[in-house]
Amino acid sequence: MNRRHFIMSGAGALVASALPHVPRRAAAAPASDGAKTPQIRKTAPRFGDGRDWWFEKRFGMFVHWGLYAIHGFHEQEQWRARIPRAEYVKLAKQWKPVNYNPNAWLDLAEAAGMKYICLTTKHHDGFCLWDTKLTPYNTMNTPYGKDVVRMLADACHRRGFPLCLYYSIADWHQKNYPNQGRHHELPPQPGDEPDLMKYLEFLKAQVRELCTNYGEIHGIWWDMNVDKHVDRFINDMIRKLQPKAVVNNRGYDEGDFGTPERDYDKGGEELLSFEKRTEACQSVGSESWGYRKDEDYYTDRHLLRSIVKYLARDANYLLNVGPKGDGTIPSEAAAILHRIGQWYRAIRESLEGTVPASHLTTNRNVLMTRRGNTLYVILHKDPMSEAVKLKPLTAAPRRVTLLNTGKPVECAVDMVPSDHVEQKGYLRLRKLPVDELANTVLVAKLEFDRLPELDQQRQASDKVDERQK
Repeated sequence: MNRRHFIMSGAGALVASALPHVPRRAAAAPASDGAKTPQIRKTAPRFGDGRDWWFEKRFGMFVHWGLYAIHGFHEQEQWRARIPRAEYVKLAKQWKPVNYNPNAWLDLAEAAGMKYICLTTKHHDGFCLWDTKLTPYNTMNTPYGKDVVRMLADACHRRGFPLCLYYSIADWHQKNYPNQGRHHELPPQPGDEPDLMKYLEFLKAQVRELCTNYGEIHGIWWDMNVDKHVDRFINDMIRKLQPKAVVNNRGYDEGDFGTPERDYDKGGEELLSFEKRTEACQSVGSESWGYRKDEDYYTDRHLLRSIVKYLARDANYLLNVGPKGDGTIPSEAAAILHRIGQWYRAIRESLEGTVPASHLTTNRNVLMTRRGNTLYVILHKDPMSEAVKLKPLTAAPRRVTLLNTGKPVECAVDMVPSDHVEQKGYLRLRKLPVDELANTVLVAKLEFDRLPELDQQRQASDKVDERQK
């Protein structure tokens, strides 16, 4: 049997040569790596209502900001530094973020490629960034005297930028919250009157304020339901007041989507796509979510890999920054977001308006997305060589482009020594600049006239789905 050896430049030139005759085997040999091509995985179900904005704007900015920014240690400073409540509350007298400019935040978010923003309206310390009537412990009763949430909401509405609001269930200030010294709780404090039902009334009234007084809200991001209390009325109230608001799973029921944090949750690491709605979250700093003066920032490469690991698999991603006490975002964090934006603008077509396609290869060191007959190959792990084999693909694309640089990439469909068992050639990308561009994530665009493997595998998957019904 004659086999053809195809080598293509990204410009589309095709050079063919014949390999020596290879006898046909009596039976198909197993793959040398023992892997089978996985079936197509279903993507997460859409809402079918106003909340579907979330699937169109998948990359967002998370902002952790509050009194803790004044000292610049950690957003859980009161708990981690063992500061008595009576001492911590004195920080409110120093709250004067004179350089807070929500438009500057949104400018930076857009420069990074982000499409929505989520702000901590109240973190665990209980200090509120809005004009709440439920507690005097808020931004209006400080030297600043301005409604932070109002200013951001107005800026978002003017720019058509979706706004989500974080709310911590654990509260180290409100006297009715049952602080018992559990995780992310203070031990009982002088003046406490623990009563979960009274606290829930306080919480519902505050959330009603946020969902009523600030125009259209696109999400509520709960955090730290320590005692795992269930009350479905609360999320129902949010959806009635704000029909476009997505609600996460850290509140009083399962919510609309899951929230893997940093790199702690390994359960979905090898999924080819998420069948449940998911929004991962990560911070640019490795130690804190709020502003930290001496922060240890993640490498660009680590953050880029984290971003594509979720966006390429039908999930959302929130990347956090912690503004300083004056309201400005630290220069180091801003520089990271600008570099992310430069990369994202170059490769965004691989992540926006595409569907997961990693099932088309058994190579688990790459992720793939697809739009029609165009495939995108995302090198989200350390490349082991300058070549990437896309077994079992055997079709040759008419053009391959490295989106990071816009330059053509060589590819080949041929048998290499490691394929000697199958006696068959597979599609390879060759001579990738893996050393020259080591601190980023490479993305290659493969344009096919037609991709038979795609049709065949989708048909096979459809048959499996039919049998399972």
